[in-house]
Amino acid sequence: MKGFETAGPGAPPVRSPDTTVPTILLLPSMARASSPTPAEMDAARRWIAAKFVDGRTPSLGDPPILEPPPPPQNATPPLSFTYDGQPSADLLNSWERQRETQILDDHRTRHTLGWTDPETGLVIRCVAVEYHDFPTVEWTLYFRNTGTADTPILEDIQALDTRLEQCQPLSPFILYHHTGTLVTAHDYEPHQTILEPNQELRCAPSGGRPCGTAYPYFNLQWLSEGLIVVIGWPGQWAARFTRDEETGLRVRAGQEFTRFRLRPGEEVRTPLIVLQFWKGDRVHAQNVWRRWMVAHNLPRPGGKPVAPQVAACSSHQFGEMIHANEANQIQFVDRYLAEGLKIDYWWMDAGWYVNETGWLNTGTWEVDTKRFPRGLRAITDHAHARGVRSLVWFEPERVTPGTWLYQNHPEWLLGAGGGQKLLDMGNPEARGWLTDHVSRLITEQGIDLYRQDFNMDPLPYWRAADAQDRQGITESRYVAGYLAYWDELRRRFPHMLIDTCAGGGHRNDLETLRRAVPLLRSDYIFEPIGQQCHTYGLSFWVPFQGTGVIATDAYAFRSIMGAHITTCWDVRREDLDYDLLRHLVAQWRRVAPCYWGDYYPLTPYTLDSAHWLAWQFDRPDRGEGLVQAFRRADSAYESARFRLHGLDPDARYAVIDLDAPRSRTLMTGRALMEDGLSVAIREQPGAVVISYRRGERK
Repeated sequence: MKGFETAGPGAPPVRSPDTTVPTILLLPSMARASSPTPAEMDAARRWIAAKFVDGRTPSLGDPPILEPPPPPQNATPPLSFTYDGQPSADLLNSWERQRETQILDDHRTRHTLGWTDPETGLVIRCVAVEYHDFPTVEWTLYFRNTGTADTPILEDIQALDTRLEQCQPLSPFILYHHTGTLVTAHDYEPHQTILEPNQELRCAPSGGRPCGTAYPYFNLQWLSEGLIVVIGWPGQWAARFTRDEETGLRVRAGQEFTRFRLRPGEEVRTPLIVLQFWKGDRVHAQNVWRRWMVAHNLPRPGGKPVAPQVAACSSHQFGEMIHANEANQIQFVDRYLAEGLKIDYWWMDAGWYVNETGWLNTGTWEVDTKRFPRGLRAITDHAHARGVRSLVWFEPERVTPGTWLYQNHPEWLLGAGGGQKLLDMGNPEARGWLTDHVSRLITEQGIDLYRQDFNMDPLPYWRAADAQDRQGITESRYVAGYLAYWDELRRRFPHMLIDTCAGGGHRNDLETLRRAVPLLRSDYIFEPIGQQCHTYGLSFWVPFQGTGVIATDAYAFRSIMGAHITTCWDVRREDLDYDLLRHLVAQWRRVAPCYWGDYYPLTPYTLDSAHWLAWQFDRPDRGEGLVQAFRRADSAYESARFRLHGLDPDARYAVIDLDAPRSRTLMTGRALMEDGLSVAIREQPGAVVISYRRGERK
């Protein structure tokens, strides 16, 4: 047998001589846990103090501190804009200022900075939240016209504009970033860009959906420290990373294009900006981010953490739901349960509503009673009686000709001509109707999980609706309305989970992921290598993610395993290997809680079918974790050895291959991290799932 070694993280495989010891010794092991370090917390506190805090720290329960701040010294707020032709740096120090600081809870303090232009009545609020359990700060800007006339032109608003310095002139800044959604195997592909002096890298999505082509999550590294930069904006954002000639890097981010006047009483907001400070190891920093996502962002319906989920659907048997009816939906639910395949959700996808030309004909949100004479309620009641909840697809923003919205409320729609149009979520009347209408359907049809798709690019509609002195306004209002719509649904249905889908993963920005989870992370589905690489890239940022499987073999199933899985099997068939399917689902349920844990790639990223791919998810709070390894179809290597991460070096771990659960190996954490875990896969292609559990310390 032959083995190979790699020269380091991200390096291509280096062939080694023939050997009887098959080895893939990859990334250096990380023994320390992924909790924030004191140095990281101190770096965050010092930066926040320089930008947002006046030195006074209230206690929990105290009233807000509301007073004019002391005169600024050298610090400037991390934002910029141009107002009436003048840069904000020349304006803010002369405007009236106010600062309010208030403890929100044991883990968060809110700092609100305010500036007022006494001449025009423009008021700016910067609402920042400081986290005390993570080296993290976030903020959003609000611009409001309190005057009686339109403001002068406000433009080039950068919600983030800050400068980073390092002490060594020749040391590079390295930007780690990812491909957005292309609906290909390359979705979420990780990239590393070295920013040379006088170089600028600009990133922006295409079409107005925030994760199309570019991904709004970044990690900057210089020397042995770094900064995570994340933009929360379900619209068209842009980020620029600009090196100077010496030791500095300027970082700017915001809505891509803004140039408008504000009318009296009008207010707009900017993208949410999140910064996380780190020291030492970049993968450690990503795991601190994952922990912050779980602790402070992942939706908690009914106040409870989201549990691992398995859903099932028949979309691939009935043309989404164009050929579905009450009888065949009930048949599929019963067949899954009859085969011992316990599902958490029955998924009813596009096409259940009245339409004339297929599921793409959206805009009449009423159940098609020709196919569902008793409504979807007959199916959801049947499923509920058997312990299965319901998931139903909507795409309310896209409105096509011939539908109820198109014919009855053209004043609510964006777009000219006779083609498809966009329901204006920034129109309060349209949003109010949609909220009430969808709420009625959720209640009447017994819907447990609301799934929202978005299969069109909104940017041309937004920009076409803006006058020359109002550019960016339609997008800003639309984004605020979209978020308000979901917030109201969550208020009315506090136990309901929302699934975000926009042609797959086109809208998985942070503001969206605070309200929803991505059960289908990309519309590029099923193909195993692409699914493996989607998990590899997206897991740096998103702990809860899902996708689907239609093949019935172990390699394909293990390639899609995550916190959520959707099975698309045709359970009408009696020739499927149901014993294997039950075995695979049971294995997934056993390890699924580990996907919330710390994430460690064990190999470099690659789509090459000649190479292995592997990763580890570790739950130090539970003393357990999992390793998944994939030997692809053209790999010549039957076995590999991987150094694990984050373990207790002095504890013993029981290591179990889930395909041989009666055989277990006892190894110390030190041995697993230093010598590595040996993995053999004889199938080509093939995959293994290995679990481990911490036992006693030596």
